Amino acid sequence: MGLAKTEMFTDQQNEIALIAKAFGHPARVAILQHLFKINTCVCGDLVNEIGLAQPTISQHLKELKLLGLIKGNVEGTSVCYCIDTDNWAKMKNLMSDFLNQDLDLKEGCC
Repeated sequence: MGLAKTEMFTDQQNEIALIAKAFGHPARVAILQHLFKINTCVCGDLVNEIGLAQPTISQHLKELKLLGLIKGNVEGTSVCYCIDTDNWAKMKNLMSDFLNQDLDLKEGCC
């Protein structure tokens, strides 16, 4: 069996790519912004806030939860979501290290 493309890269490179993919959709960015803005768990008002259909919102929430940027708690018949602050901090550190690579460069290229 052939080598999967992701296996050619480091865990860190794959993680950065997954984060970039999550931020690559404006609905997921809007969901994260809304969760930060309200600073509490949200159960049902994301459909009204974001303006997309419930199944679409659910799929985006699933992606953000799989990545660990949000967490969800079951409350009755619904799931309430909020930012996973520990994982958010880890993601910020990872992305900061990646984005700040240019700080060590010396001028002279191109």
